[in-house]
Amino acid sequence: MAQNTKPSYSASAPKPSILSESKPVAPVQFVFGKANYQLLAVSVLIVALGFVIMSGSTDIYSTTKIVIAPIVVLAGFGLAFYAIFKKPAA
Repeated sequence: MAQNTKPSYSASAPKPSILSESKPVAPVQFVFGKANYQLLAVSVLIVALGFVIMSGSTDIYSTTKIVIAPIVVLAGFGLAFYAIFKKPAA
């Protein structure tokens, strides 16, 4: 006949629990350090500022729009690359 495959537990013996066997959870390790994230946030603001300057006045051929604003945007991207590649403080 069919056999009972379910283990029987007595009233005095505690049931095995998955939670009781779990290991302590290690704190979350971020890829970048705090300074990296701050530099990245500043670089996003610089890029946004460059685009705002670029959209400025109605004069299409102004020096501000065709020279200064692209330099500001590229400086923001350069700072972002630096923030990504900078080694976090240990």
